[in-house]
Amino acid sequence: MAKRLISIDDFIARIRSFEQGIITRDGVLDFCDSVQVSDSSLEPYVFFDQKFYTRNMIYRDDLFEVMTICWQPGQKTAVHTHNGQLCWMIPQRGNLGVVDYKWLGCDHPENQNVVGIDCLAGSDHTKLEVVREIEACAGGTVLTADKLQTIHRLYNFDEPAVSIHIYSRPIDSCVAFDMEKQHCYRRQLAYFSKLGIVEPKPEPAPAHVSNLVTIAAR
Repeated sequence: MAKRLISIDDFIARIRSFEQGIITRDGVLDFCDSVQVSDSSLEPYVFFDQKFYTRNMIYRDDLFEVMTICWQPGQKTAVHTHNGQLCWMIPQRGNLGVVDYKWLGCDHPENQNVVGIDCLAGSDHTKLEVVREIEACAGGTVLTADKLQTIHRLYNFDEPAVSIHIYSRPIDSCVAFDMEKQHCYRRQLAYFSKLGIVEPKPEPAPAHVSNLVTIAAR
């Protein structure tokens, strides 16, 4: 079945309508799979950066967050969780690689016993196993992360790419994994732009504070 072309404004209006009932992975997935957002309506929210992929907020309320992520060739995420929330990814332009992982255990599983986030993180002996690796193609299948499959890594190939991401609820931080060191840590997330306006870059740390490290996740 051909996908129906709609604007990003109409897309968000339909996403907001799910807030009137119970939000399920499959309900939102069926809608996202049935439509194609027009490139022209999405253009105000497309920003690239040579150093990092960019997270560009289009809409946010208490239940939903909608953004573009823009990828230069070779850019990739860390292996990460989704803070116990649901996520839908629409490949809009270009192709992306997706690697899903299964959590096998760590030396601090008790850190998952926390309210409001998925885990405190901080393990130095985290074990993950690759479940599958797939390619997400523009106009193709909408991909999801849910409460059963929440850990993955995204990466771009050899051309600029744009993807649309929907989260419920919004995510301000997640657990990220250093695969070489088997270490996990909580990572704060930030936007490159909000509502089509690029955010000011954070001020650099004072020179005398040599042990202060700031990570601006994009």
